[in-house]
Amino acid sequence: MISEEKIARINELAHKAKSQEGLTLEEQAEQEKLRKEYVQSFRENLRAQLEQIRFVDTPEDLESVEEVVGTIETELEEELTQIKKTLKS
Repeated sequence: MISEEKIARINELAHKAKSQEGLTLEEQAEQEKLRKEYVQSFRENLRAQLEQIRFVDTPEDLESVEEVVGTIETELEEELTQIKKTLKS
């Protein structure tokens, strides 16, 4: 993931490029390098997210997903009940 500092620098260079001052040759090279790094990071993050997608195309898969969701819902309801009891006391 690209750092907040680099994103801030990308934005700073973009604003300067739009101003009357413009960018120096060194800044243009830096901007290009940072943009490439940003795009690469974006692609890697997107690929990682897409690789986590699982398709449910059989009834057995759907039943399995519904079981997991049901279990999570039950656990959340139990935790919520405990929190409510704690708040009442």
